[in-house]
Amino acid sequence: MTRAAFGIPAMGLATPLGKDRATVARALFAGSRDGLVPRDDLIPGRTVRVGAVADPLPPIPAALEPLGSRNNRLMLAALEPIADAVGAAASRFGRDRIGVVLGTSTSGIAEGEEAFAALRRDGSWPPGFHYRRQETGALADFVARVLGLTGPAYTVATACSSSGKAFASARRLIAAGLCDAVVVGGADTLCRMTVGGFTALEAVSADLCHPFSANRDGITVGEAAAAFLLTREPAPIQLLGVGESSDAHHVSAPDPEGQGAERAMRAALEDAGLAASDIAWINLHGTGTALNDSMEGKAVHRIFGSTTPCASTKGMTGHTLGAAGACEAAFLWLALSAEDNPDGLLPPHVWDGVADPAIPPLALTGPGARLDGPLADPRARAAMLSNSFAFGGSNVALVLARGDWS
Repeated sequence: MTRAAFGIPAMGLATPLGKDRATVARALFAGSRDGLVPRDDLIPGRTVRVGAVADPLPPIPAALEPLGSRNNRLMLAALEPIADAVGAAASRFGRDRIGVVLGTSTSGIAEGEEAFAALRRDGSWPPGFHYRRQETGALADFVARVLGLTGPAYTVATACSSSGKAFASARRLIAAGLCDAVVVGGADTLCRMTVGGFTALEAVSADLCHPFSANRDGITVGEAAAAFLLTREPAPIQLLGVGESSDAHHVSAPDPEGQGAERAMRAALEDAGLAASDIAWINLHGTGTALNDSMEGKAVHRIFGSTTPCASTKGMTGHTLGAAGACEAAFLWLALSAEDNPDGLLPPHVWDGVADPAIPPLALTGPGARLDGPLADPRARAAMLSNSFAFGGSNVALVLARGDWS
């Protein structure tokens, strides 16, 4: 039997694949790499591929200009499709009963980089720059102000698991009776610090990333935002389970056998009351680094064997870091949505097709892959799992589902 499900009635996103549901769904199920573009302004003397959001972003409201940053503008774009649902929840429950829990790792660091460059060049900070733009907590504060919400509002910053863990925090607020609904998600933005940091770790791919390939040579860094409304009430798409764990194995390397990743996935299944065989598709963390893909492949194979369909979507978006958990939860949402995916398509695993014999075999989905059997009916119940793993061994797995699992 499953535990209590939490409804996710609304979702919005801004990704390298687009910033409206229909556009993103088309690109996602087609395996598009159009959002992975070359940039020569992030690493001195080097051109790198990055996952960039090309769509125009909404402006920062004038009253909130001290919090103006690309990170917050990305989140504004993701908020637009859920604003009506949030407003309806606020009218019903009260604005003090709606929380905001978001994940990020960059916040407005890109604006801080530009401001510091101006300081070195001109001897003074640029007019209008405010340090609050790059504070880690700025994202949740900004969203609460934009939406006029007065419930609990805070940011989770656990590197690449940040916005996945935001779902766990948001659910706890509702379960504890502190909120009736929570705006949950995350955003991260391309900046020199993160691209330079991963380059210094020799973890950035020479070109496009190829998760789980024998030829993989690192990540492609990306940017994205995704926002959801999470409630206790039923909705077509639900959060069924959350699993968290901590490796504490190494500051930047995962446990090589994937024990922490395995614990997170098993905890998510137990929390949802599901067996491994109930999962129709797995969104792999799949960064394209040697250590992550090796350990995740071992952990997934131990739980799910070699027949459960799975893929890393980072071959299409790049690794969106603190936004990855929310962005990839949004991809699950689209895959489960009868409206957005009536044909039961699955995101393909985009890579060079050269399997690593050192990684246990996985059922990586190819172009045109679909849910089969009874799951092909978009009204049939289905459950999917998404992994997010971070430096320091901060792991989270989410189970989203459609249909009645009670």
